[in-house]
Parts: sequence; structure tokens; C-alpha cells
Amino acid sequence: MIEVKDLHKSFGDAHILKGISTTFEKGKTSLVIGQSGSGKTVFLKCLLGLFHPEKGTISYDGKIYSELSRDQKRELRAEMGMVFQGSALFDSMTIAQNVMFPLRMFTKQSKSEMMDRVDFVLKRVNLADAHNKMPSEASGGMQKRVAIARAIVNKPKYLFCDEPNSGLDPKTATVIDNLIQEITDEYNITTVINSHDMNSVMEIGEKIVFLKDGYKAWEGSNETIFKTDNEAVTNFVYSSELFKKVRQMYIEERQ
Repeated sequence: MIEVKDLHKSFGDAHILKGISTTFEKGKTSLVIGQSGSGKTVFLKCLLGLFHPEKGTISYDGKIYSELSRDQKRELRAEMGMVFQGSALFDSMTIAQNVMFPLRMFTKQSKSEMMDRVDFVLKRVNLADAHNKMPSEASGGMQKRVAIARAIVNKPKYLFCDEPNSGLDPKTATVIDNLIQEITDEYNITTVINSHDMNSVMEIGEKIVFLKDGYKAWEGSNETIFKTDNEAVTNFVYSSELFKKVRQMYIEERQ
């Protein structure tokens, strides 16, 4: 579990995060949503330890990040997996080499042990025959699956995803959503996803944190989001006629 308490982050005179408190539980897919400029990316980078807040704490299963030694922080980072918005694969490496990279960086496993693990995770994301392909030979959806395989190859406790469906067609985006949720359930990972995709919110949003202007304006689930009267949330979520109709149907079914 990740617990965030009264988190503040500024850059010069710009106060980006303004006292955010929330928790992310093991085995659940948690989505952080909000408009551009709401603080989502800064918040995620704080969770990853890339930005250091001026105030507040972030705890990982009871360990407060700011109180850890340098070596302890390195050990914690080895327990984190990250899926970047653009996949961030190394163009000069094969898919297998890309997936192996965290093992080479954080473990002392033998080459055969690393290859066994690479084989396992590529099979898990349905890319069993893609080892020797280059990223340029893979579709956008395949690249996302490679990025997920790389993120889980070191058996992380915490998985972070930044707009994992960016640039994907709706069908492929659903495949990626389902894969992330399945992996979260299987390995009991604490998963946090930055997203603006309302389809993802409705499909896998077991917990949703809505940020607005650096504040946590609302939190709930993909079921309770239909019930909220929070104006900021409804303006964001139901900006399209489709979701307005979905909400009305949801309300009518429960009357």
C-alpha cells in the first residue's frame, strides 16, 4: 500500500500540489485523473521519488520515503515498475534486451536466469515470439505490452503507468487496460495510473483520485463517480454527451 499525507510540491512561486492525502491499496488499479495542469504528472513523479515534496510524506508499506537511506531508496526503486507514456523503449535494443534491462540494472542474476524471466513475462503479455524484434518493428499496442513486460520483469510491488493508452485505438486501449488489471490482480501489485481516458476510468477504476488545480477535489470508484454531485468532477467526466447519457441511464436503473 502507498499512503500519501498532506503532500505539497512547488517550483519557484508555482505551488503545484496543495496538501494531497490519499491511499493506494494492494491488488487494486487506482487512477489519477484531471485536466492538463491539475498536477497529475508532478504527483506521479513524487510517488516515483523523482521529485521531492517540500511538505508531507509518502509511505510504501509503512516505509516513509524521505526517512530512507540512499541504499534503502535504491532498494525501494527496484520494487517499482514504470510504464511510460511513449513506452520509452531503447531503439537500439531488441525487445528481449529492453525487457531484460531492469534485471541487469537491479539484480545479480545469471544470463540464463534473466532470460528465463524475460521469456516468462513476454509470454504473459502474449509476445512469446517477439524476442528478436526491434521496437521499430512493433505496433503501438505491441510496444505498450513490451513496456508492461519490462515494468513487471523484476516482480515489482508497485506499478506506475503514465497515460498507458495514449495514441492507441479504442480496441487496443481496452486490451492494455485489461492486461494491467489482470497483472495487478495476479501479483497483488499496488498500481497507480495517470489517465485522461474515461473508458479506462469506467473499465478498471477501482479507485479514482480526481485532481483540480493541485488539490484532491474528489476520490471514489468507477461506480460512485456516477453518483457524485461534485461539480468539478461532473464537468470533467461528463463533458461529452455520451457520458451524460451513461450517467442518466445509471441513475434511472437504480431508482
